[in-house]
Formats: sequence, C-alpha cells, structure tokens
Amino acid sequence: MTTMGFPFSFANTGRTRVPDLETRLSELVEMLLFTIPGERVMRPDLGTPVTELLFEGMNDALDAALQVAIHGALTQHLADLADIREVEVTSEDTAIAVSVVYAPLNEPEERTILFRRDRP
Repeated sequence: MTTMGFPFSFANTGRTRVPDLETRLSELVEMLLFTIPGERVMRPDLGTPVTELLFEGMNDALDAALQVAIHGALTQHLADLADIREVEVTSEDTAIAVSVVYAPLNEPEERTILFRRDRP
C-alpha cells in the first residue's frame, strides 16, 4: 500500500510524494501528538492533549499523566505499523518535549523521534 506524505507535496518527478516507512511513521506520530482529542469529527478518540497543555503550568505529575496518554494513543492508533517501546515527556519553562522510542513491525532496530513545541 502506498500513502501520501504529510504535509501533502510533490516529488521532483511531479508526482505525489510517497515517503519511506521511517518518514511515514514520523509524520503519523507528529499528526497524532498534535491533534486535539475531539478535533476530528469522525474520529473523536484520535489525538493527545499535548497542544492543550502548552498553556498549562507543567509539573512531574502532569508529565507522567501525559506520558501515559501519549503511549496509549500511539499504541491504539499505530499498533499495525510500529511497536511503541517508550514515551518520555519533559517540560521546561518555555517548551514541552516528547521523545518516542519505537520499532517498525518486523524490525528489531529501535528508532527515536523527538518533538519539541515552544510555549506561546
């Protein structure tokens, strides 16, 4: 199955860009992390509260709760593509960072993606 990349774009050939598996997984994780639950009409369970919490005062307990929510959402929605091994959330005064350790299905090699969003 081929899929379009996110954001939608064209390759140098003029055709729709088709990302490799690693890029596709990274794009899917990013979309899932920064979609607010309830934002998608036909998929109200899709998303995590990361974007909503950019405006909150973070602490260790909220970091841990967010970690569990993100791990659950990634496992639920990407289980057919990757084995989510670890999620770590760290918050600073000016940003939230989310680190996801995963392995594509049928591949033993772990990969890590780091997303960081600055607070407004």
